[in-house]
Amino acid sequence: MGKVYLTGAGPGDPKLITVRGMETIQLADVLIYDRLVSEHLLKLAPANTEKIFVGKEPGCHHKKQEEIQALLVEKAMQGKLVTRLKGGDPFIFGRGGEEAVYLQQVGIPFEVVPGISSFSAVPAYAGIPITHRHKAASFTVIPGHHCEENALQIDWEASCQSDTLVILMGMRRFDWIHQQLMAYKPPSTPIALIQQGTTVEQRVVEGDLGTIMDRLAAQPLQNPVVIVVGEVVRLRQEMLWYK
Repeated sequence: MGKVYLTGAGPGDPKLITVRGMETIQLADVLIYDRLVSEHLLKLAPANTEKIFVGKEPGCHHKKQEEIQALLVEKAMQGKLVTRLKGGDPFIFGRGGEEAVYLQQVGIPFEVVPGISSFSAVPAYAGIPITHRHKAASFTVIPGHHCEENALQIDWEASCQSDTLVILMGMRRFDWIHQQLMAYKPPSTPIALIQQGTTVEQRVVEGDLGTIMDRLAAQPLQNPVVIVVGEVVRLRQEMLWYK
């Protein structure tokens, strides 16, 4: 019997992986990885490691979630050490919780290796703290992609009550997200959209809810994008450190 590591690869910059996360890559007989995992991390695996891409893109899933889970079991049953490498943290919108439950049900040993999540790291690299003693005492993190069948629905009114709202995976549906935000927050509310945060491709479009659509039209962004809404965005010009 082998073992599965559910490992978080971090938000994009390969140097932000944890020490334990790096060890699980170096131990892997099989590396099963997602779309947003840095190629630099894949190179840490031994030369004979089997590498299997199971990434998901908007409108294109190379493997369904059930197929990924079956693959984890198949390789572990062969007595192999399997590292399931997922962007960010495997238990934050990464479906790592589903994989852990499935492995437990079928009796496969596993270890969870948390990773640095994009919800905090990407705003930090853009100069935006998601909390601040004078501006934000609370934050909420929600997914922005289309809810799948049987998934929980987002309570936008409740989410918008937090001082800071962070939305992951929301670029493709941003028109609809913007409508929800405008329904519960004033047009003057600051907002920033951060593309490819923590990497050399990082770009930021900043404004308020009343102006952001025009600014995005002039400076379009592509996935992955982290959206930050709240007064903390105003601190960005004082905290720019990563370019």
